[in-house]
Amino acid sequence: MKPDYKNWMPKGMVLGTLAGSAGCFGLAAVCGCTGLIKNETARTAATGVLLAAGAAAGGAALWMELLYRAFSYDGKRQMSRQVIEGIADFVTLPEGGIGLDVGCGSGALTIACAKRNPHARFVGVDRWGKEYASYNKPLCEANAKAEGVSNTEFRQGDALKLDFPDESFDAVTSNYVYHNIPSRDRQTILLETLRVLKKGGTFALHDIFSKARYGDMQAFVDKLRKMGYEKVELIDTTNGKFMSPWEAGWMALSGSALLVGKK
Repeated sequence: MKPDYKNWMPKGMVLGTLAGSAGCFGLAAVCGCTGLIKNETARTAATGVLLAAGAAAGGAALWMELLYRAFSYDGKRQMSRQVIEGIADFVTLPEGGIGLDVGCGSGALTIACAKRNPHARFVGVDRWGKEYASYNKPLCEANAKAEGVSNTEFRQGDALKLDFPDESFDAVTSNYVYHNIPSRDRQTILLETLRVLKKGGTFALHDIFSKARYGDMQAFVDKLRKMGYEKVELIDTTNGKFMSPWEAGWMALSGSALLVGKK
């Protein structure tokens, strides 16, 4: 049995966008080659709009297909695997410890951390919303079984208000989660995740920490240090660690970084 970690760029979205492009070009042909629209000026304008829409949708479909291939676990690039394993490398739990993965999706990072810490346990939480309908708790459990991992647990939860007491976990992780949450203050969401981290625990949080999404992250790092967190670093993952600067640019992932440290 092989795990199925899915692809954050759904194939159906790629095909749907491509179909939309073909539809626009088809309608443009109908408008331009028939007398459906009698007024020549209106016909020319409608044809032009449809051609532009078709070209835009076609470009978007191509971009999505390239993303799909880059992030596929079965493809040549396998960026998802590289990112997941790279984050998990920062996580070491004590004997009998417990870790938390926020926004676990298909369970990939939760399982990777659990495999590296067989003497401990890892909990994955996600709201599994309709935006990513193919991700769900049964999928996570099936993937853990396929990987031969038994030290995982998956629950439905909300990153904005984690249903755990303060200092419940020896490690907390996440991967490309918080930028998807509509918020004017994503630094507060990070603090909510860190709230459940035990004294002495470690964290490894990966996201697109651009200024537009998060504000001044270096100031946030300094804030964490003043709060007593140790070894806090913001590690650029677009300089070859997980992806090249060129890849980060065309994939719209510029600003990706790992926030790591110890409480």
